[in-house]
Amino acid sequence: MITNQIYLIRAGVRSSLSTSRKIISQTASSHSSSRCFSSSCFRPAKREKVNPYTETLLLPKTKFPLRAEAAKREHMYLDRCTKELYPWQLENNPKSPFILHDGPPYANGNLHSGHALNRVLKDIVNRHKVMLGHKVIYRPGWDCHGLPIEMKALEEIRKKGTTTDLSPVEIRRLARKKALFEVERQKKDVMSWGVLGEWENPYMTLTKDYEIRQLQLFHDMIKKGYIYRQLKPVYWSPSSRSALAEAELEYNENHVSQSIHVGFPIKQLAPAIEKRWKDIVPTHQLQALIWTTTPWTIPSNKAISVHPQLSYSLVEVTRGNTPQFYIVGTDCLPALQDELNLSTEQWRCLDHAQGSELVDTEYIHPFYASTHPIIAGEHVTAESGTGLVHTAPGHGMDDYEVCIKMGIQPFSPLDDAGKYTKEAGPEFVGKDAFTEGNSKVISTLQEMKALVHQKAYVHKYPYDWRTKKPIMLRATAQWFANVETLQKEAVKALDSVRMIPAVAYKRLEQFTLSRKEWCISRQRAWGVPIPALYDVETGEALMTEASVQHIIQVFSERGTDAWWEEPKDNVFVAPEYQTNGKTYRRGYDTMDVWFDSGTSWTMLKDIPDRDPTKPVADVYLEGSDQHRGWFQSSLLTSIATTGKSPYSTLITHGFVLDEAGYKMSKSLGNVMLPTTITHGGKDKVKSPAYGTDVLRMWVASCEYTKDVSIGPTIIAQVSDMMRKIRTTARFMLGNLHDFHSSNSVPFHQLKEVDHYMLHELYQFNERISYAYDSFSYNRVVHDLQYFTTNTLSAFYFDVIKDRLYNEKADGESRRMAQTVLYEILNSYTTALAPLACLTAEEIYEDYRAMTPQPASSIFKKGWLYKDPQWSNSTLEAKWAVMKELKNHVNQVLEYARQDKILKSSQEAQVCVVIDQHTTSGQAIHAVETSELASFFLTAQVHLNDKEVKETSLEREITLKDGTVCKIHVERTKHHKCPRCWNYQASEADILCSRCTHVLSA
Repeated sequence: MITNQIYLIRAGVRSSLSTSRKIISQTASSHSSSRCFSSSCFRPAKREKVNPYTETLLLPKTKFPLRAEAAKREHMYLDRCTKELYPWQLENNPKSPFILHDGPPYANGNLHSGHALNRVLKDIVNRHKVMLGHKVIYRPGWDCHGLPIEMKALEEIRKKGTTTDLSPVEIRRLARKKALFEVERQKKDVMSWGVLGEWENPYMTLTKDYEIRQLQLFHDMIKKGYIYRQLKPVYWSPSSRSALAEAELEYNENHVSQSIHVGFPIKQLAPAIEKRWKDIVPTHQLQALIWTTTPWTIPSNKAISVHPQLSYSLVEVTRGNTPQFYIVGTDCLPALQDELNLSTEQWRCLDHAQGSELVDTEYIHPFYASTHPIIAGEHVTAESGTGLVHTAPGHGMDDYEVCIKMGIQPFSPLDDAGKYTKEAGPEFVGKDAFTEGNSKVISTLQEMKALVHQKAYVHKYPYDWRTKKPIMLRATAQWFANVETLQKEAVKALDSVRMIPAVAYKRLEQFTLSRKEWCISRQRAWGVPIPALYDVETGEALMTEASVQHIIQVFSERGTDAWWEEPKDNVFVAPEYQTNGKTYRRGYDTMDVWFDSGTSWTMLKDIPDRDPTKPVADVYLEGSDQHRGWFQSSLLTSIATTGKSPYSTLITHGFVLDEAGYKMSKSLGNVMLPTTITHGGKDKVKSPAYGTDVLRMWVASCEYTKDVSIGPTIIAQVSDMMRKIRTTARFMLGNLHDFHSSNSVPFHQLKEVDHYMLHELYQFNERISYAYDSFSYNRVVHDLQYFTTNTLSAFYFDVIKDRLYNEKADGESRRMAQTVLYEILNSYTTALAPLACLTAEEIYEDYRAMTPQPASSIFKKGWLYKDPQWSNSTLEAKWAVMKELKNHVNQVLEYARQDKILKSSQEAQVCVVIDQHTTSGQAIHAVETSELASFFLTAQVHLNDKEVKETSLEREITLKDGTVCKIHVERTKHHKCPRCWNYQASEADILCSRCTHVLSA
C-alpha cells in the first residue's frame, strides 16, 4: 500500500499511447519500498475492491532513482571514472597511445562557461578513445607566465596597502605564488566536471623542466638562423609597458581619433616635374597634403610616400584671401572637396603628374625645419586620405619597410609609457602621446599654419586585450623569430591535418601567411628570460649557440630565477667569451607567452610506443581565437625544428554567448558560471543544482564549431532531456531486475519484432559510432533523443510491456523481450558514457551484476557491440510498411473513439483488407496477427485479401507505394481479462487463456 491508498494495477498498458509512454516508478503492493513505474500501471479504485491478481504481475523493480540528486549521489561515481580509471586504462588498454594535447589556459581568474566547453569537449574525445581500447594520454596544462598573472599579483599587493615598487625577484616570487594558487583552484573545478587526466602531474610553463625544454628549442632555432634582433616597429602597449603579440590584441570598433590634413612645404621639386611646375606656381608656395588619424606620429615623420602609378594633381584652393597650392592624388579630389567643404569656385586643378615624377621631391618638416624626401611606396592607395602618405618608419610596418629600402632608419621619440622623449623637442617632452601630446601636436601645427583640417574620426583600432587600452606601433630593439621562411612549409604541413570544421583550414592558413615575423621579446619580469648578453661598451648582443647553451646549463642547475638573483654577470658568460677582452651584461627581456605555450609539444616527443613519422599529438582542441595564438605558435615552432606539424587533427570550437546571442559580461548581468549550473546559485529555486552531467550534456548538445549559447532556459531544457534519459534507463533496469545475460534467448528464436528492434539497435550503434568518430557530439545527443522518444518509448517499450508484465517470469516470450532489452541497455549506457559519465556509471552500477564479466566501471567494458546478424535491410523495409500502416490504424481508432464506438484501442478489433500480391500486402500478410495486435495495441487483428462485411467504422487509405487498403474497426466481442486487462477473455470477469496458463504454472 502507498499512503493507505489501494491501486488496481493495469498491466496491459496498451489502452493509451500517451500514457504508455510514461515510464515512472513501480508500485509496492507487495514490496512497500518500491514505487510504481508507470502512471498507466495503476488506477485509483474503490477501497472495498482489491484486484486479486495484483501480486501475480511482474512489475518493474529497481533502486535506480528517477531524480539524479546530483549533490548527494555524483561523488559516489566520480573517482571510479576519473582517478581510478586513468591509470587503469594506461596499464590495461591494448591499443596504441592516443594523445590529446591540452592547450594551456592562463592560471588566472575564475573558470567560465568557455572553459567548461573546452575541457568537457576534450574529455568526451578522450573517454570515447578509452572505450575503443586506446591508452589515452591527457596531461592538463597551465600557462603560468606573462603579464595577466604579474598584474594580478601586484594588484593583490596594492589592495593590502603594500608598496608596488618591487624588485624583479620579488615580482617573480609573488607571480609564481599567484599562478600556483590559481592552478590548484582551477584544477579543483575542472576535476569536479568529471574530466579524465593526469591531474597529479599537470604541466605548467613555470616548472624548471618545462623552461629548459623551451630554452633548448629556442637554442635549436638560433642554430637554424630563425632568431634575430632588430630595431623595428612592434605592437607596443603603453599601459602594459611591453611589446605584444598580434594574438594579444583586440579591436575597438568605436575608437575615436583626431584625423588631420597637414600641408608639408615643398623645398625642392623632383627634376622630372620641376621644369613644368615652376612656371605655374613658385616652389616655396607648394605643399604636399597628407592625412593621418595619428597626429602624435607627426614628430616621427621621415618621408612622404606616393604610389608611382597613381595620378596626382596640382590644385589651387582658395579659402580666405590667400590661395593655397597642394599636391593631392587625383582620385582623392572629390572626397577632399567634400571634406574641406569647398565650392566649385574655391578650387581648381592646375596640372597633373604621375607619382613616379614626384619621387625625390624634398619637403620641410613643419616642426624641425629638417628636409625629407617624397618616396615611392606600393602600399599607397587612393581609397582614403589624399594619396600622399605621412611616413613614420618608427610607427608603422609599411612605413618601416618602404623606408628601410631607402636607408631611412626608424625614429620613435617615445618612452615605454608612450610619452615623448627629449628627441621630440622641448615643447613635447613628457607629454602622453595619445592625450596631451596629440593635442599639442595639433595646436602646434595650427600655430605654424600647417593644419588644413581637423575632425573626430570613429574607426576600428587595436587595444591591449588585458588592460583594454589603445596600443601603438613603436620601434624598439626587440627579438624576433623569422617566420617568413617558414610560412610556405607550415601551410603545406596543414594539408595533412584533419580540420574540424573544414573552414578552419582557410582561417589558419590566412593568419599564418599574413605573419612575416614574430616578436618574441617582452619587457616584463615574470617569464622565461631571453638568454641574451650585451657588450657593455657597444650594446652589441651576444647570442650564439655556445653562449645560449652555457646559459641553459646554468639554468638547469639553478633555475631561471638565477638570471635575476645572481649578482655577477660573468656567471652567464661561456668560457670561450671570458677572455675576448669584452665585458657583458645580461638583458632582462622575457619570452612571449605564446612562445612559452607554443613549445609545449616538446613534452610529447619522448612518449613510448608512438610512430615517429606521425605528429606528436593526435588532437589539438581549442577555441577559434587560437588560430592566431597557440595553434599557430605550436605549428611554427614545430616546423622550425622538426619540419612537421605537431598535430594530426585540429578541432576548433566557438565562443559562449548568452541566450540572446550577446557576449557575457558582469555589467550585463548575463554571466552563467559552470559552478552555478553544477552546485546551484544563492537562490536554489531560480538556480537549482543541476549537477555535473547537465553541464556536460549542455556541452555535448552544442554545435560547438560555431558560437554557442547558454542560459537558464537552455540548461533547464538539458535537465529535462537528462530526466528523460534517466526515465528510459529506469524502465529498462526495472524490467531486467530478474535477468542475467545467461538467460539470453538465441537470436534465431526471437520474435520478428525483436529482430527488428535489434536491427534498429544496430543502426543506432552505427550512427552513434560514426558521430563519435566525426567528433559530432551534438549528433550523438540528437540520435540518443530520437532513439529514446521514437524507437524505444513510442515503439518497442509499448510493444513489449504486455510480455514483460504478464508472462511467466522465465517464460520464453518474456525472456526474448528481456534479451533485447539487455542489449539495448548496454548500447544505450555505452553511447551515453562519454557525454554523461556519472549518469552512465550509475546506470551501469545497477545492472553490471547481470553481465557475464562485471567490471568496476562502464569505461572498462569496451565500445558498442554490433552483431552483424542484427542488421537486416529486408526487415527494415517490411517494418517501414508496418509503421506506416500503424499510423493509419491509429487515425481510424481515434475516429472510433470520437464516435463513441470505443473507449480505448484495447477494445478494438481491426480488420485490414489488403492485396497480398502487392509488395506492401506481402509484408503485412507475412506477420502473425497476434504480433500485429500487439503492435497496434488492439484486442485482435484480422487480415483479408478481399472485402469483408460492413463494420462499425471503415476507411480506405493509400500507402506510400500506391497500395490501396481498407481498415475496418469494430468493438471486439471478447471480454476484458481482470489480470492483464487485455480483451482476450471469453467471458466477463474470467481470465484469458494466457493468464490462466501463467497462473496454473
